[in-house]
Amino acid sequence: MELFPSGKNHSDNKTVPKLILPLFLTVVVLAAFPLYYTFNRAPTVHELDLFLSTSPDGGTGPEPSRNSKAAAPAAEIARRCDISTGDWVPDPTAAPSYSNETCWEIQETQNCKKFGQPDNGYLRWRWKPDGCELPVFDPVEFLELVRGKALAFVGDSIARNHMQSLVCLLSRITYPSDISNTDNRRSLVYRDYDFNITLFWSPYLVKTGVTYSESNKDNPFDLYLDEFDESWTTKIKDFDYLIINAGHWFFRPTRFYLEGKLVGCLYSWDPNVTQLTSGFSYRRALKTAFRAVKSNFKGVAFLRTFTPQHYENGPWDSGGECARTEPLRRNDSAALAQFKFDVYDIQREEFGVAEEEGRRNSDGVVRLRLFDVTQAMLLRPDGHPNRYGHPQNPNITYHNDCIHWCLPGPIDTWGDFFMELLKREVIDPR
Repeated sequence: MELFPSGKNHSDNKTVPKLILPLFLTVVVLAAFPLYYTFNRAPTVHELDLFLSTSPDGGTGPEPSRNSKAAAPAAEIARRCDISTGDWVPDPTAAPSYSNETCWEIQETQNCKKFGQPDNGYLRWRWKPDGCELPVFDPVEFLELVRGKALAFVGDSIARNHMQSLVCLLSRITYPSDISNTDNRRSLVYRDYDFNITLFWSPYLVKTGVTYSESNKDNPFDLYLDEFDESWTTKIKDFDYLIINAGHWFFRPTRFYLEGKLVGCLYSWDPNVTQLTSGFSYRRALKTAFRAVKSNFKGVAFLRTFTPQHYENGPWDSGGECARTEPLRRNDSAALAQFKFDVYDIQREEFGVAEEEGRRNSDGVVRLRLFDVTQAMLLRPDGHPNRYGHPQNPNITYHNDCIHWCLPGPIDTWGDFFMELLKREVIDPR
């Protein structure tokens, strides 16, 4: 039997004890086992919780270098934990961190408690991702994460709803100064933290030819689907973080232009114009928005995904309502069958295309991230204003609101999402 590299058979050498090989192998195995276990075992639930519930410096020791071996496990855990899939679990001890009396940023139409919402049950739920925990928003830690930074929201009234939720979550610690000079661009500054928040109104994300108003609300909008909306695309170079959303406005009457030429329409009664779909315009608007981001932005850009409406018993203008008092369960196929995911599917597809193009062609200055809240909010028909977004006057007919979100309400969980995503950027900004 050959044991040595010389090729000489030493099996008959009486000076070598016959037990040396088994002993040698035993020592090697015993020595190697702790190393194998350390680098190949799955992280424990405690370790997942520890990572996801602490800041990068964590209070548990010095922050490892991105190039050190110690940094890899935390980054890997973050990538494996998908906070977008999960379920809502009851949390009887949960309480909102603000109220309609402590946060002045709440819009009247989302001020559900002011207008008589009698139930607090919709505030007693917590989002539980599959396989990990999502820490509750910490305003102190958040403000330290964004110290010296600038954040822009771009989109429709859901973007405004989101911004107002964030401001209210931060109101436990401090209030911003409002330095806005136009309703189409809200600007807030937290001077103690040198942190700025700006909201750009752009419900279609692209150049729009008709300004919406009460007098022409039924007229089609002219969408120039391959042209930038310069009200925001020329300003984003000054920001570190960008959150983009759009979707609900794409179901309104619109005319579509490409290269300056009319190519189709949606809900327009001109027989000489080709009838197209909302998916046609939405996909092209997203492509143009991503092109603008890659051209003019050098930070982290988040595409926040679509949140569906929850009208039941009719559409919004014919008595539709959202009167449920508890979240849906994700295995409730009957209740979920009514929802369509065309917008969400387009978002994921176009995000994937833009991300891959950026990976191939970018110099790394733009990072695209998916801010995926669709499943979480799909399950919350109980979180809308419904009939509590306006005064309770029996002599006036109001339409119920099953699109926007009560403040406080389930939308505040987006603060948990956003803070976790920002922490991951600090740990592993790839």
